[in-house]
Amino acid sequence: HRAYGRPYPDVAERVARLEEAVAVLRALWTGGPVTRPGAFYPLVDADALPVPAPPPPIVIGGQTRTGARIAARIADGWTCRPEDLDRLLPVFTDALATAGRSRDDVRVVVGWENGRSGEDALAGSPWIDAPGEEAARWRAAGADGVVLLARTEADVAALVDAAARR
Repeated sequence: HRAYGRPYPDVAERVARLEEAVAVLRALWTGGPVTRPGAFYPLVDADALPVPAPPPPIVIGGQTRTGARIAARIADGWTCRPEDLDRLLPVFTDALATAGRSRDDVRVVVGWENGRSGEDALAGSPWIDAPGEEAARWRAAGADGVVLLARTEADVAALVDAAARR
């Protein structure tokens, strides 16, 4: 925001913008033209073509209780860091129930943000040494999927080899 001279909105406005953006995407993906009022993204006879079939899932990353609740209310999935899953999954599932939604209808994805670009980060990790067991462990903890960052060619090669062994 600073680099482009744009103000950084407070949390309430960022949440409102996210909620409206998701509503706009869902409306546009119905085929349009779409006209809808909006505090941030009003549309008048707007089209987004081609209409995706099926529409892509909207997954919201939320590392806080508020983020997990927002994802439960408006998203097709929620993603968090591994260290946040135990603490926030109950918040997410409670918010799903409050919104009248089923856990079966959404995905929970755990994402690792390990390492820095250009540095091998996966060597010696359970994802390389025992990928099947590690995946089962995270499924048992409540995750439907994971995202691993492979930041180097060595990381990619290690993941390919681990997948072949699985």
